Amino acid sequence: MFQIVQKRKFWYIISVATLVLGLVFIWLWGLKFSIDFTGGSLLELQFSQNNPDLSKITVAVEAAGVKGALVQPAGEQTVIIRSESLPEETHQIILKGIKDKFAPDQISVSESRFDSIGPVIGKEMKQKTIWAIILVLLAIIAYIGFSFRKVSFPVPSWKYGVAAVVALFHDLVMTVGFYALLGKLAGAEVDSLFIMALLTVLGFSVHDTIVTFDRIRENLLRRRDQSFENIVNISINETIVRSINTSLTAVLALTA
Repeated sequence: MFQIVQKRKFWYIISVATLVLGLVFIWLWGLKFSIDFTGGSLLELQFSQNNPDLSKITVAVEAAGVKGALVQPAGEQTVIIRSESLPEETHQIILKGIKDKFAPDQISVSESRFDSIGPVIGKEMKQKTIWAIILVLLAIIAYIGFSFRKVSFPVPSWKYGVAAVVALFHDLVMTVGFYALLGKLAGAEVDSLFIMALLTVLGFSVHDTIVTFDRIRENLLRRRDQSFENIVNISINETIVRSINTSLTAVLALTA
């Protein structure tokens, strides 16, 4: 049996280090919000040849009266244009202007996607996302406190809920911090899919925590002659393989 709890200072150092690193990344670079949250338009174009000339695209966008648009490659033959919210008339002018720019080079251009979201909707999505996460955390504390109400010694039942939320905070900060790093290095943006991913992380984290806590609850009732430290260590050893296998299953599916 591994002495996990007995060597908890080592694991605390790793957890605190990754937590601090995540907070530093967030503080230094923050998150790049997509138009889902900021409002604006996103135009994705597909070209028939590799490496389209971005300067020609920029000229065509500015010719339509749109200033400050961000033109980025999203693949060998794909370009994404992000700008302020565009009316349909301006959208069509930009599209026609880009096609005309590349026509002499016999490069065809097709539109893959066009999304336009107003700033009010983007602000509303931010607020709803924050409230959704807060409500989930409160519900977790309430649920775990209720589930462990009969096991209040030597740790009060509500502390299990708080411990689960601390673990959630740790996992979320690590994920968001790493994504802030991706935003800096690769321009990764926070959109509605990223929020779904965060909620998935919440689900995995609290699920593993509850499984371990539930085993602690069972062992507290069955092993009354042992110390709380030993019971926790036994419980972690009994559930750690299952937790690792669950996470690996998700990783294999994502890799595929």
